[in-house]
Amino acid sequence: MSGRCGKVYYRDHLAGNLEETGSGYRFTYDPAYLADPGMPDISLTLPKQKEPFEASVLFPFFFGLLAEGVQKEIQCRFLKIDEADDFGRLIRTATQDTIGAVTVHEEVAG
Repeated sequence: MSGRCGKVYYRDHLAGNLEETGSGYRFTYDPAYLADPGMPDISLTLPKQKEPFEASVLFPFFFGLLAEGVQKEIQCRFLKIDEADDFGRLIRTATQDTIGAVTVHEEVAG
């Protein structure tokens, strides 16, 4: 399941890219977002920087955008997503109505 990507937005501004890699996950800020001093860090644990962030598990900030309990079960059943596929759930369900100003949109290969 590697190679999937998501576009991360702060309000309506592209903040960066979140990728699933063979060894985990990578978040990279968009250069235009970095260059704008008016745009905040998307989280305290992901401060604005040019270098990508890498982790073997989904970053806690993004994991926090996921539904839990019964809502998680309903989403997975309705969208036919494996409950253990946190990245798949994120890019399919965090496109709107998230806690805070950050959303994640699935990047579809074209």
